[in-house]
Amino acid sequence: MQRLRELVAKNDPVFVAQLAVYARESLNLRTVPLVLCVELAQLHRGDNLVSRLVARVVQRPDEITELLAFYALANSRSGNKVLNRLSKQLQKGLALSFNRFDGYQLAKYDRDGAVRLRDALFLVHPNAKDEAQQALFDQLVRGELPTPYTWETELSAVGQGTYACDADRQTAVRQTWETLIISGKLGYMALLRNLRNILEANVSAAAMERVCDTLADRFAVARSKQLPFRFLAAFREVKILPSGHVAGVLAALETAIAHSAVNLRGFGHDTRVVVACDVSSSMQKAISPRSKVLLYDVSLVLGMLLQSRCQNVITGMFGDTWKRISLPRGPVLRNVEEFYQREGEVGYSTNGYLVIKDLVQRREVVDKVMMFTDVQLWNSTGDGGTLAQEWAGYRRTVAPNARLYLFDLAGHGTVPLELRPETGVALIAGWSDKVFDVLNALDNGGSALTEIEKIDL
Repeated sequence: MQRLRELVAKNDPVFVAQLAVYARESLNLRTVPLVLCVELAQLHRGDNLVSRLVARVVQRPDEITELLAFYALANSRSGNKVLNRLSKQLQKGLALSFNRFDGYQLAKYDRDGAVRLRDALFLVHPNAKDEAQQALFDQLVRGELPTPYTWETELSAVGQGTYACDADRQTAVRQTWETLIISGKLGYMALLRNLRNILEANVSAAAMERVCDTLADRFAVARSKQLPFRFLAAFREVKILPSGHVAGVLAALETAIAHSAVNLRGFGHDTRVVVACDVSSSMQKAISPRSKVLLYDVSLVLGMLLQSRCQNVITGMFGDTWKRISLPRGPVLRNVEEFYQREGEVGYSTNGYLVIKDLVQRREVVDKVMMFTDVQLWNSTGDGGTLAQEWAGYRRTVAPNARLYLFDLAGHGTVPLELRPETGVALIAGWSDKVFDVLNALDNGGSALTEIEKIDL
């Protein structure tokens, strides 16, 4: 947080606004763009940049309340003074945001929290665009918005019902899932997260066919904006179930994650690629306290996504040693599981330099080396070798035009070698499939900034 504040203060306001839009619209992040809006509002005056920015990045009603909650936190407000003296530009932007939402959206996201939608409405005073919207605002104030039809409310109603026996309850749950699936009212993320519940409810074959068709639909995948490792989490939840529909669901998940990488550019038939996945102990850490997904999982998913799009690729993993592993190109999730089961074969140290040393010893020319790691790359062998030394030697003696991409999945900020165009090294931080867009920009002589500065405000 402190680092963000320092950087917002140092940078051009227009760039900060472009970054917030890029984070929301291209990376599909929600909280960071709101933080950037509030921090920019603290410093920037004199035009409508902030109000236009807020109206653009606030895309759900609960983002209105989240922005205000952060505003209170950032300004050390509490009690009755939580939202006193709200920035005028924030106020105008939020008023414009209110005009975008219908009754269903307002009801769905009218939740308890540090700030309620009702509080926000009183604070920003949006002008209703017509009488119908004014009626919605009045209902919101009185707490009379109709309960929205969502999968949560439908299942909650079933759960609260009275039944003669447990079999009747199970039948009601099954029928509710089938209705939600066939009606199309179950969103893609909800479908992905509830695959286990749906299978355990023993829904009909027709409903399961619809589930698989939706999961594998390339347009649905694109609209869903799911991070790649979500498909892995679903794959692992489903594969252990005894249902006869599991095979079809696993196939649909493979198709879905393949669609997520279909636009990966920069890897033609003649491009020679090395994909190296870090399996050291520091990678066996969950990406968040509430997640079962490890940094190691993210490394494997991104690595296998890349492998699935390459024609000429060497894949492997490194720990104490570096080991090449040949896997069929295509089944991303199955390959991830294969790697996962074999990680003990190379130990748990961080000898990433061995990937490059192997290329030097083989005198093997490649175009790109992709290392998916937390960049905690220390040598445990005692031979004094480093990634920087091996890379410099490889470029000097074997492949002068090769490029090394370090995918920093943990964000520790470690940089084990110089990041300059003449060294052929780039550091890419993050674990979204969107890192491949940055990769494409780098290949074309740009940087991460190239994509951000394209944003039209």
